Amino acid sequence: MALSLFNRKQGDERPEMSFIDHLEVLRGHLFRSVVAIAIGAVLAGIYNKFIIKSILLGPTHDSFPTYSFICRLGKSLHLGDALCMQGIQLKLQSTEVSGQFSMWFSVILISGLILAFPYVFYQFWSFIKPALTKKELTSTRGVIFWVSFLFFTGVMFGYFVVAPYAINFFFHFQLDEMVQNIWTINSYIDMMLPLVLGSGLAFQLPLVIFFLAKIGLVTAGFLKSKVKYAIVIILIVAGIITPGPDVVSQLAVAIPLLILYMVSIFLAAKVDKERAEKEEKEWS
Repeated sequence: MALSLFNRKQGDERPEMSFIDHLEVLRGHLFRSVVAIAIGAVLAGIYNKFIIKSILLGPTHDSFPTYSFICRLGKSLHLGDALCMQGIQLKLQSTEVSGQFSMWFSVILISGLILAFPYVFYQFWSFIKPALTKKELTSTRGVIFWVSFLFFTGVMFGYFVVAPYAINFFFHFQLDEMVQNIWTINSYIDMMLPLVLGSGLAFQLPLVIFFLAKIGLVTAGFLKSKVKYAIVIILIVAGIITPGPDVVSQLAVAIPLLILYMVSIFLAAKVDKERAEKEEKEWS
């Protein structure tokens, strides 16, 4: 029975768990995850003014560190003010009765999820861990650290790199001078939160490829053969989210994504090598 996989633990023989038993175990992990997110949300609620004004609305301020860093980088490359951007200093509107409350609730809930992410993933991993063999557990050692590290790295990348470019691009994009960009608070939140969380999830690419290679769905050769397509797609994405046609700003977004793809190839090649060595031993 497939569910009996969840009872394996380093070769131990244990009675098979029923479907209801698995649901009970899953419910426990979900409950602990929800509690952790709730605790994170409470902490975010306590510091909600700082989170909203200084963090969430940070890319709209002139003092946002990305703007000064990119501007200095452009001048050091003798590009003048080509890369310099400024905060847009906008005033957001709330056009719904519960607009500000729903925004506040969304912000503290997502903040709670981000703060609790390592523990939430730990609960997820604890649920599927008994299904793994001793060898599989050895090959996935440190997975909680690496998943969390890549997630927070992606979140920071999305916040400090992608968000300022996206905000500036959409704010300064005008079809006509008579049409003004006046944003609502909910539309701003709807852009920022998926963008930052999406970057955190996108940075899981190396680990996703690693597991896909482990189960034989992809190989390093396949990934290498698609490099040219990957580069084109990455450059297109970078060109969309950067505010202008300058190459440097596009590369600032494209290079980290390309590095992740190359890391994925390296991990897949490592898996291919281990599989080849195993097959060679079996045939010898």
